[in-house]
Amino acid sequence: MAFREVRVFEVREVLRLWLAGEGIRATERLVGFDRKTVRRYVDAAVELGLVRDGGEGQLSDVFIGMVVEAVRPHRSDGHGEAWCLLEANHEAVAAWVDDDLTGVKIAELLARRGIEVPSRTVQRYIAQVLGRTRGRGPTVRVADGEPGDELQVDFGRMGLLLDPATGRQRVVHALIFTACFSRHCFVWLTHRQTTEAVIAGCEAAWKFFGGVFGTLIPDNLAAVVDGADPLEPRFNQAFVEYAQARGFKIDPARVRSPQDKPRVERQVQFVRGSFFAGESFIDLADAQRRIEIWCRQRAGLRVHGTTQQRPAEVFATEEHPRLGPGPTEHYDVPVYASAKVHRDHHIEVARSLYSVPGALIGARVEVRADRTLVRIFHRGQLVKIHPRQEPGRRSTDPADLPAAKTVYAMRDLDRLRAMAADHGPNVGAYASALLDIPLPWTKMRHVYALLGLVKKWGAARVDTACASALAHQQVNVGLIGRMLERGTEQATTPPQPSPPGMVVAGRFARDLGHFAVVGTAEAVR
Repeated sequence: MAFREVRVFEVREVLRLWLAGEGIRATERLVGFDRKTVRRYVDAAVELGLVRDGGEGQLSDVFIGMVVEAVRPHRSDGHGEAWCLLEANHEAVAAWVDDDLTGVKIAELLARRGIEVPSRTVQRYIAQVLGRTRGRGPTVRVADGEPGDELQVDFGRMGLLLDPATGRQRVVHALIFTACFSRHCFVWLTHRQTTEAVIAGCEAAWKFFGGVFGTLIPDNLAAVVDGADPLEPRFNQAFVEYAQARGFKIDPARVRSPQDKPRVERQVQFVRGSFFAGESFIDLADAQRRIEIWCRQRAGLRVHGTTQQRPAEVFATEEHPRLGPGPTEHYDVPVYASAKVHRDHHIEVARSLYSVPGALIGARVEVRADRTLVRIFHRGQLVKIHPRQEPGRRSTDPADLPAAKTVYAMRDLDRLRAMAADHGPNVGAYASALLDIPLPWTKMRHVYALLGLVKKWGAARVDTACASALAHQQVNVGLIGRMLERGTEQATTPPQPSPPGMVVAGRFARDLGHFAVVGTAEAVR
């Protein structure tokens, strides 16, 4: 016959019937115990001072506990016979533990030797004596905190969803927000787990809840935490600035510590099983629209198993009035980069070029680019601000370039003409003639070569040579250089046009006799 433990209320009932005048046999019939069991409890109670005419007031909890202890004395060492069997076979059990066998397997091996020990007792023996534990072990339930303060966040993989843009199935992740106090939740669906996706989910959550929670408790997402640490985690710069803009604190859970965010941890399975499983969606937007309805109705109006209240109702009465103000404008997620200043005085950010002061060539600068502006920092100091450019474009401030190269880099033709005119009117006119073509910047080097001749030969001689070349309609910088080397830059009178009807002999015309045939007729034949 199997052992049947007598519970406390049953012991009380036995003694109550005995006090009411029932005999041992009647009590046995009414309670369903063996008469020997009834007699043991009655005898123990009498020995402890129970009087039959003393009334039921004698049956206090303390007295019942004394009776139970007298009938079933507590083990002095807290262990029974099974534990003693394990101690007798300690070496064998320790060897199996060293081989990494489970408690269930060790109980089976002991049974083959004729030693019957419950597997749970084996597991306790392994944990307490041999020091090996499996699983998470005992824990404590953490308080929910103040209403409207903590919001736990976690990513969960939902499944595959058709992407109409590519025509392929893509993995859908759910960013789940759960209010610790009310258990009200919001779910944001996304294909990616980037910082932009997390911020977009937070923005949708503030709109759903109608305000901002005081503290956000995320998992160690790479989009939020750059370097995980139990005490001093290193946060992502973009998300920290977002938290500053929205006015909430970040308290990430420890690595591989789901107990730090238990409220949202169980929600992942609930969302996957209750909403996503067995459903079909047109696209991600359709799924997002339907899951927001699911959050308000199915998840929000169910009776929660722990709180035994409807999360949406508790949130509306207890938490919503304590939330911070919600966002009133769109948050522009910036782009952060570390760029090196190249020899051309520019850096590349998001496939666009931006100029930096020349003193920083070769240095690394930190860049923050939002939708409208690009801010460049060096050693914590703001050194430049540019308007944001489209990919492939550039923004160059002439002040960032060396003065001698600014004109060429910026293709400032007017400034180049003025520089030439400063050395003489004919030099300026000659430069203008060089640049007077459909693609003038292709002749800028010729003008710089002309200015180089000014440095070498002097402005006066070059101005004279330019006047002579212009008079003869010769626009060629090489010609000016040869004139200066030969000393033939003095201006000459250009040839006057001939009167009408007058035949002008060519410069290299020959006499007709030069073409006469010389020799005998026979030689000619």
